[in-house]
Amino acid sequence: MKWRNQLLAFVCLLAFAGLGVIYFQHWVIRKPFGIILFVGEGLSPARLAPTRTFAAGAGTRLNMDSMPYAALVMNYSKDFAAPDQAAAATAIATGERVTNRAVAINGENKPIKSIIELAREYGRATGLVTDAKLTNATSAAFYAHIADPNDSEKIAAQFLDHGNIDIAMGGGAAEFIPATKGGTRQDTRDLLLELRGNGFDVVRTRTDLEAVPAWRRPKLFGAFSNTELAFANQVEERGQQPSLSDMVRRAIQLLQYNAGGYLLVVDAGLMRKAAEENNGERTLTETVELDRAIGVARSYGGAKSTIIVCGDVAVGGMNLNGFPFRKDSGIALLGFNSAGQPWITWATGPHGTKSYGAAKLPLNQDQPETKEPAQEQPEPAAFYTKSALVTVEDVVAFGSGPGTDSLQGVLESRDVFKILRDEL
Repeated sequence: MKWRNQLLAFVCLLAFAGLGVIYFQHWVIRKPFGIILFVGEGLSPARLAPTRTFAAGAGTRLNMDSMPYAALVMNYSKDFAAPDQAAAATAIATGERVTNRAVAINGENKPIKSIIELAREYGRATGLVTDAKLTNATSAAFYAHIADPNDSEKIAAQFLDHGNIDIAMGGGAAEFIPATKGGTRQDTRDLLLELRGNGFDVVRTRTDLEAVPAWRRPKLFGAFSNTELAFANQVEERGQQPSLSDMVRRAIQLLQYNAGGYLLVVDAGLMRKAAEENNGERTLTETVELDRAIGVARSYGGAKSTIIVCGDVAVGGMNLNGFPFRKDSGIALLGFNSAGQPWITWATGPHGTKSYGAAKLPLNQDQPETKEPAQEQPEPAAFYTKSALVTVEDVVAFGSGPGTDSLQGVLESRDVFKILRDEL
C-alpha cells in the first residue's frame, strides 16, 4: 500500500512538473509569432507634425501615434556625429556601431550577424520589403556584408549566395540582370534566373504578386522596377507596381504559414530619396505611405505581434512654416502662403541659392537669354548641395506588442536590435 502511495505521488509530481513547464513556455516566456521592423528613412520627430497636417489636418492621428510605446533614438556612427545610410542601418540590423560606409562589417572587415540571419537560426521565416532598391544600403545591411555600399553588383550577388531571406520585394531589378539582357551587371550572372533555379517564384507586377497562392511555402522574389519604385503621386509610372502596403500585406500573408513564426523587415526608402531632392510633397506623401503600411501590418500581423517603427537618420532639415489653418492639408501646404512666403523650407539641398566651400551652384550659362525672370523654387533650401545632407539629430521609434515596452525615454539605435533579438 505504501509503495502505491509513493508511486501515485511520483506520478502527480511529474504531472505537475510537466504542466509547469508547459505553462512557463507558453504563458510566461511566450514569444511573438510575428516580428515586424519598419525602418523609416529620415523619420525624425520633426517629421511627425508636418505629416499629420499634410495627411488630414493638424489634429490628425497617425497609425504611429496609436502605438503604445515611443522613444527618442540616438544614432551617431563610430566615427561621425551623424551616420550615413550604411552605418545607420547597420546599427539597427546588427546592434553594432560601425564607421560610415560599412555595411554590416566591423573594423576588421569581418561580417556582423544581422537580425535576419539570427531569425533564420531560430527557425523563423524571413522577409524583406522596400520601395527603394533591394540593394540600397539600408536593405543590404540586413543580408550583405561589404565595405562599399555603392557596389550594388556584389550586394545583389550576396543576396543570392547567402540565402537568408524567404521573401523579398522591391526595386533594383537591373542589378540582378546582366547588361546583355538589359540590366547593369558586368559579370554576366543572371541572378533572377538563378533564383528561379533555387525554387523562388519571381514576380514583376502587382498582378503577379496577388496571384501567388498563400498555401505554398514562402519563397518569393518580387522585382517591380529596374530602379526604385515610383513615388505614390506618379500614377502613370506606378502602373503595375505594388504599394508599400500591398507588399507588406502579401508578405505577412505568405510568411505566417511558417510554424516557427516570422521576421519581416520593411525599408521605407522613397522617403529619403524625396527629401534628398527637396521635394516636400513627395517626402510627406511617402511618410503617409509608410504610416498606411504600419496600419496594414498591425491589422494583418495581429495584436500579439511585435512591431517596431524606427527612423535611421534625419535628412535635409525640412520645416513646415508659418500659420496654416488647422484643417489645411495636402496641396494647401505646398507653394506659398498669402504673404508670398514658402510653406515648406529645407536646410540644404538642390533648391538652395547659396553655396560654401566645394559646393557649386548649377550653371545657367548655356541657357538662352530671356526677359522673363526666373521662377523662384517653391520649396527653397538655405544652402545649395547636390543632395540634401543628413543632419545631427535624434530619430524616433514606436512600438507595440511583446518586448516593445523598452521603448521609453532616450535609447541608442542599436537597442532596437536587442529588443528584436530578445523576442526571437
